[in-house]
Amino acid sequence: MTADRLSRTAAQGTPAPPPGLVVVGRFDEAPGYDINRPQGSDSWLFTWTTAGQGRLRQGVTTVRAGAGDLVVLAPGVPHGYGVEPGARHWRFWWVHCRARPSWLPWLSPYGTGDGVHVVASAPATPHDRVEAAFHRMLVDARGPGADGPSAVPDDRIAVAHDTAARELALCALEEVVLLTAAGARQPTPRPGLDPRVRRVQEILAADPGAAHSVDSLAAQVSLSPSRLAHLFTRQVGESPMRALREARLRHAARLLEGTGLPVERVAAASGFVSPFHFHRVFRERFGMTPGVYRAGGPMVGA
Repeated sequence: MTADRLSRTAAQGTPAPPPGLVVVGRFDEAPGYDINRPQGSDSWLFTWTTAGQGRLRQGVTTVRAGAGDLVVLAPGVPHGYGVEPGARHWRFWWVHCRARPSWLPWLSPYGTGDGVHVVASAPATPHDRVEAAFHRMLVDARGPGADGPSAVPDDRIAVAHDTAARELALCALEEVVLLTAAGARQPTPRPGLDPRVRRVQEILAADPGAAHSVDSLAAQVSLSPSRLAHLFTRQVGESPMRALREARLRHAARLLEGTGLPVERVAAASGFVSPFHFHRVFRERFGMTPGVYRAGGPMVGA
Protein backbone atom coordinates (compact mmCIF):
# COMPACT_ATOMS: atom_id res chain seq x y z
CA MET A 1 0.00 0.00 0.00
CA THR A 2 1.26 3.49 -0.86
CA ALA A 3 0.10 6.91 0.21
CA ASP A 4 -1.50 7.65 -3.14
CA ARG A 5 -3.76 4.61 -2.72
CA LEU A 6 -5.19 5.99 0.51
CA SER A 7 -8.13 8.32 0.03
CA ARG A 8 -7.55 11.93 1.03
CA THR A 9 -10.64 11.70 3.21
CA ALA A 10 -11.76 8.34 4.53
CA ALA A 11 -15.18 7.31 3.31
CA GLN A 12 -17.96 5.28 4.87
CA GLY A 13 -16.90 1.64 5.05
CA THR A 14 -13.23 2.34 4.24
CA PRO A 15 -11.18 -0.39 5.92
CA ALA A 16 -8.39 0.52 8.31
CA PRO A 17 -4.80 0.02 7.15
CA PRO A 18 -3.23 -3.39 7.87
CA PRO A 19 -1.69 -3.69 11.36
CA GLY A 20 1.86 -4.24 10.07
CA LEU A 21 2.06 -0.70 8.65
CA VAL A 22 2.56 2.67 10.28
CA VAL A 23 0.28 5.16 8.54
CA VAL A 24 0.14 8.80 9.64
CA GLY A 25 -1.96 11.65 8.33
CA ARG A 26 -3.52 15.01 9.10
CA PHE A 27 -7.04 16.01 8.11
CA ASP A 28 -9.20 19.10 8.47
CA GLU A 29 -12.77 17.93 7.97
CA ALA A 30 -16.07 19.76 7.61
CA PRO A 31 -19.45 18.86 9.15
CA GLY A 32 -20.78 15.61 7.76
CA TYR A 33 -17.47 13.76 7.90
CA ASP A 34 -18.26 10.43 9.57
CA ILE A 35 -16.49 7.07 9.46
CA ASN A 36 -18.07 3.81 10.57
CA ARG A 37 -16.14 0.54 10.90
CA PRO A 38 -18.54 -2.15 12.20
CA GLN A 39 -15.66 -4.63 12.39
CA GLY A 40 -13.30 -2.21 14.06
CA SER A 41 -9.65 -2.26 13.07
CA ASP A 42 -6.74 -4.68 13.36
CA SER A 43 -4.46 -1.76 14.21
CA TRP A 44 -4.51 0.86 16.95
CA LEU A 45 -5.80 4.33 16.07
CA PHE A 46 -4.25 7.42 17.68
CA THR A 47 -5.87 10.82 17.10
CA TRP A 48 -4.69 14.21 18.33
CA THR A 49 -6.96 17.20 17.80
CA THR A 50 -5.45 20.57 16.92
CA ALA A 51 -8.64 22.58 16.31
CA GLY A 52 -12.39 22.15 16.21
CA GLN A 53 -14.08 19.14 17.74
CA GLY A 54 -14.40 15.47 16.91
CA ARG A 55 -16.52 12.65 18.24
CA LEU A 56 -15.18 9.09 18.51
CA ARG A 57 -17.20 6.04 19.42
CA GLN A 58 -16.04 2.52 20.16
CA GLY A 59 -18.30 -0.21 21.42
CA VAL A 60 -20.80 1.58 23.65
CA THR A 61 -18.35 4.33 24.62
CA THR A 62 -18.52 7.79 22.98
CA VAL A 63 -16.01 10.56 23.66
CA ARG A 64 -15.53 14.11 22.39
CA ALA A 65 -12.12 15.42 21.40
CA GLY A 66 -11.10 19.07 21.58
CA ALA A 67 -7.84 20.84 20.89
CA GLY A 68 -4.92 19.10 22.56
CA ASP A 69 -6.76 15.86 23.35
CA LEU A 70 -5.16 12.53 22.47
CA VAL A 71 -7.76 9.79 21.92
CA VAL A 72 -6.58 6.23 21.37
CA LEU A 73 -8.75 3.35 20.15
CA ALA A 74 -7.57 -0.22 20.72
CA PRO A 75 -8.12 -2.78 17.93
CA GLY A 76 -10.85 -5.34 17.58
CA VAL A 77 -13.88 -3.27 18.67
CA PRO A 78 -16.45 -1.66 16.31
CA HIS A 79 -15.71 2.03 16.07
CA GLY A 80 -16.49 5.23 14.25
CA TYR A 81 -15.51 8.88 14.33
CA GLY A 82 -16.35 12.19 12.74
CA VAL A 83 -16.94 15.88 13.25
CA GLU A 84 -18.83 16.65 16.44
CA PRO A 85 -22.40 17.76 15.59
CA GLY A 86 -22.56 21.54 15.76
CA ALA A 87 -18.81 22.00 15.33
CA ARG A 88 -17.50 23.94 12.35
CA HIS A 89 -14.72 21.50 11.59
CA TRP A 90 -12.31 18.94 13.06
CA ARG A 91 -8.59 19.31 12.41
CA PHE A 92 -6.57 16.38 13.69
CA TRP A 93 -3.57 14.12 13.28
CA TRP A 94 -4.13 10.37 13.10
CA VAL A 95 -1.92 7.31 13.17
CA HIS A 96 -2.74 3.65 12.50
CA CYS A 97 -0.08 1.28 13.82
CA ARG A 98 0.73 -1.52 16.22
CA ALA A 99 1.03 0.01 19.68
CA ARG A 100 4.17 -0.86 21.60
CA PRO A 101 3.28 -2.74 24.81
CA SER A 102 5.53 -0.37 26.74
CA TRP A 103 3.05 2.46 26.01
CA LEU A 104 0.13 0.72 27.68
CA PRO A 105 1.02 1.58 31.30
CA TRP A 106 1.17 5.25 30.26
CA LEU A 107 -2.25 5.04 28.62
CA SER A 108 -4.08 2.71 31.01
CA PRO A 109 -4.86 5.39 33.65
CA TYR A 110 -6.84 7.20 30.95
CA GLY A 111 -8.97 4.24 29.86
CA THR A 112 -12.70 4.95 29.70
CA GLY A 113 -13.93 1.50 28.63
CA ASP A 114 -14.22 -0.50 25.40
CA GLY A 115 -10.54 0.02 24.62
CA VAL A 116 -10.82 3.83 24.53
CA HIS A 117 -8.15 6.01 26.15
CA VAL A 118 -8.64 9.76 26.47
CA VAL A 119 -5.59 11.79 27.47
CA ALA A 120 -7.18 15.20 28.00
CA SER A 121 -5.16 18.33 27.43
CA ALA A 122 -4.07 20.56 30.30
CA PRO A 123 -2.03 23.78 30.56
CA ALA A 124 1.08 21.65 31.20
CA THR A 125 0.73 19.83 27.88
CA PRO A 126 3.54 21.02 25.55
CA HIS A 127 1.41 21.43 22.42
CA ASP A 128 4.25 22.80 20.30
CA ARG A 129 6.42 19.76 21.01
CA VAL A 130 3.55 17.36 20.32
CA GLU A 131 2.79 19.11 17.01
CA ALA A 132 6.49 18.98 16.08
CA ALA A 133 6.60 15.25 16.86
CA PHE A 134 3.68 14.61 14.51
CA HIS A 135 5.31 16.63 11.74
CA ARG A 136 8.51 14.65 12.25
CA MET A 137 6.51 11.43 12.16
CA LEU A 138 5.02 12.41 8.80
CA VAL A 139 8.49 13.03 7.38
CA ASP A 140 10.14 10.01 9.02
CA ALA A 141 7.42 7.65 7.79
CA ARG A 142 8.57 8.40 4.25
CA GLY A 143 11.97 7.02 5.13
CA PRO A 144 15.43 8.43 5.81
CA GLY A 145 16.33 10.94 3.14
CA ALA A 146 12.79 12.07 2.36
CA ASP A 147 13.00 15.82 1.97
CA GLY A 148 9.53 17.23 2.10
CA PRO A 149 5.94 17.07 0.88
CA SER A 150 6.95 16.32 -2.70
CA ALA A 151 8.06 12.85 -1.60
CA VAL A 152 4.46 11.60 -1.87
CA PRO A 153 1.49 12.68 -4.01
CA ASP A 154 -0.55 13.65 -0.93
CA ASP A 155 1.57 15.47 1.65
CA ARG A 156 -1.06 14.84 4.34
CA ILE A 157 -0.55 11.06 4.42
CA ALA A 158 2.56 8.93 4.71
CA VAL A 159 3.03 5.16 4.94
CA ALA A 160 6.14 3.72 6.59
CA HIS A 161 7.23 0.66 4.62
CA ASP A 162 10.73 -0.26 5.68
CA THR A 163 12.13 -0.96 9.14
CA ALA A 164 13.97 2.34 9.55
CA ALA A 165 10.93 4.39 8.56
CA ARG A 166 8.63 2.43 10.88
CA GLU A 167 10.97 2.71 13.86
CA LEU A 168 11.55 6.43 13.36
CA ALA A 169 7.81 7.06 13.08
CA LEU A 170 7.06 4.94 16.15
CA CYS A 171 9.74 6.75 18.15
CA ALA A 172 8.03 10.05 17.32
CA LEU A 173 4.65 8.60 18.32
CA GLU A 174 6.16 7.35 21.58
CA GLU A 175 7.23 10.93 22.28
CA VAL A 176 3.65 12.07 21.64
CA VAL A 177 2.26 9.52 24.10
CA LEU A 178 4.81 10.48 26.76
CA LEU A 179 4.35 14.23 26.32
CA THR A 180 0.57 14.13 26.39
CA ALA A 181 0.37 11.71 29.33
CA ALA A 182 2.96 13.67 31.33
CA GLY A 183 1.14 16.97 30.83
CA ALA A 184 -2.45 15.74 30.90
CA ARG A 185 -5.14 16.41 33.42
CA GLN A 186 -4.79 13.60 35.90
CA PRO A 187 -7.56 11.00 35.79
CA THR A 188 -9.72 10.51 38.83
CA PRO A 189 -7.90 8.08 41.14
CA ARG A 190 -9.47 4.68 41.34
CA PRO A 191 -11.69 4.88 44.43
CA GLY A 192 -10.78 2.65 47.33
CA LEU A 193 -7.43 1.42 46.03
CA ASP A 194 -5.39 0.57 49.08
CA PRO A 195 -2.04 2.44 49.18
CA ARG A 196 -0.27 -0.86 49.89
CA VAL A 197 -1.72 -2.35 46.72
CA ARG A 198 -0.64 0.75 44.79
CA ARG A 199 2.85 0.38 46.26
CA VAL A 200 3.08 -3.23 45.08
CA GLN A 201 2.08 -2.11 41.58
CA GLU A 202 4.87 0.49 41.68
CA ILE A 203 7.42 -2.12 42.80
CA LEU A 204 6.47 -4.48 39.96
CA ALA A 205 6.59 -1.71 37.37
CA ALA A 206 9.96 -0.42 38.60
CA ASP A 207 11.80 -3.77 38.44
CA PRO A 208 9.77 -6.56 36.82
CA GLY A 209 12.84 -8.74 36.33
CA ALA A 210 13.59 -9.03 40.04
CA ALA A 211 12.94 -12.26 41.95
CA HIS A 212 9.62 -11.11 43.38
CA SER A 213 7.33 -13.42 45.29
CA VAL A 214 4.14 -12.90 47.26
CA ASP A 215 6.21 -13.26 50.43
CA SER A 216 8.78 -10.64 49.40
CA LEU A 217 6.13 -8.19 48.18
CA ALA A 218 4.07 -8.64 51.34
CA ALA A 219 7.12 -7.93 53.50
CA GLN A 220 7.71 -4.64 51.69
CA VAL A 221 4.21 -3.39 52.49
CA SER A 222 3.92 -4.90 55.99
CA LEU A 223 1.20 -7.40 55.18
CA SER A 224 0.99 -11.15 55.50
CA PRO A 225 1.28 -12.98 52.16
CA SER A 226 -2.29 -14.27 52.37
CA ARG A 227 -3.66 -10.82 53.20
CA LEU A 228 -1.75 -9.19 50.33
CA ALA A 229 -2.88 -11.86 47.86
CA HIS A 230 -6.52 -11.44 48.89
CA LEU A 231 -6.45 -7.63 48.94
CA PHE A 232 -4.56 -7.27 45.66
CA THR A 233 -6.78 -9.74 43.81
CA ARG A 234 -9.98 -8.15 45.11
CA GLN A 235 -8.95 -4.61 44.20
CA VAL A 236 -7.00 -5.15 40.98
CA GLY A 237 -8.86 -8.14 39.55
CA GLU A 238 -5.81 -10.39 39.25
CA SER A 239 -3.30 -11.95 41.60
CA PRO A 240 0.06 -10.32 42.38
CA MET A 241 1.87 -13.07 40.46
CA ARG A 242 -0.39 -12.60 37.45
CA ALA A 243 0.35 -8.87 37.54
CA LEU A 244 4.06 -9.68 37.80
CA ARG A 245 3.91 -11.89 34.71
CA GLU A 246 2.18 -9.13 32.76
CA ALA A 247 4.83 -6.59 33.86
CA ARG A 248 7.59 -9.01 32.82
CA LEU A 249 6.04 -9.61 29.41
CA ARG A 250 5.76 -5.88 28.74
CA HIS A 251 9.37 -5.42 29.81
CA ALA A 252 10.43 -8.24 27.50
CA ALA A 253 8.50 -6.71 24.61
CA ARG A 254 10.28 -3.40 25.14
CA LEU A 255 13.69 -5.14 25.17
CA LEU A 256 12.80 -6.92 21.93
CA GLU A 257 11.79 -3.58 20.38
CA GLY A 258 14.77 -1.57 21.50
CA THR A 259 17.76 -3.91 21.85
CA GLY A 260 19.58 -6.60 19.95
CA LEU A 261 19.80 -8.93 22.95
CA PRO A 262 19.30 -12.62 22.11
CA VAL A 263 15.84 -13.86 23.02
CA GLU A 264 17.26 -16.05 25.80
CA ARG A 265 18.90 -13.01 27.43
CA VAL A 266 15.69 -11.00 27.04
CA ALA A 267 13.89 -13.79 28.90
CA ALA A 268 16.44 -13.81 31.72
CA ALA A 269 16.52 -10.02 32.01
CA SER A 270 12.73 -10.01 32.30
CA GLY A 271 12.68 -12.53 35.14
CA PHE A 272 11.86 -15.71 33.21
CA VAL A 273 14.03 -18.61 34.37
CA SER A 274 13.06 -20.92 31.51
CA PRO A 275 13.33 -19.73 27.86
CA PHE A 276 10.77 -22.39 26.91
CA HIS A 277 8.28 -20.99 29.44
CA PHE A 278 9.01 -17.46 28.18
CA HIS A 279 8.30 -18.44 24.56
CA ARG A 280 5.03 -20.09 25.57
CA VAL A 281 3.62 -17.26 27.69
CA PHE A 282 4.84 -14.59 25.25
CA ARG A 283 3.00 -16.30 22.41
CA GLU A 284 -0.13 -16.64 24.53
CA ARG A 285 -0.02 -12.93 25.38
CA PHE A 286 0.93 -11.38 22.03
CA GLY A 287 -0.16 -14.02 19.53
CA MET A 288 3.34 -14.63 18.13
CA THR A 289 6.78 -15.81 19.15
CA PRO A 290 9.36 -13.32 20.48
CA GLY A 291 11.37 -13.67 17.26
CA VAL A 292 8.41 -12.84 15.04
CA TYR A 293 7.47 -9.94 17.32
CA ARG A 294 10.98 -8.49 17.02
CA ALA A 295 10.77 -8.79 13.24
CA GLY A 296 7.65 -6.62 13.26
CA GLY A 297 5.00 -9.26 12.55
CA PRO A 298 1.32 -8.28 12.73
CA MET A 299 -0.33 -8.15 16.15
CA VAL A 300 -4.06 -7.77 16.69
CA GLY A 301 -3.92 -6.32 20.18
CA ALA A 302 -1.78 -5.75 23.21
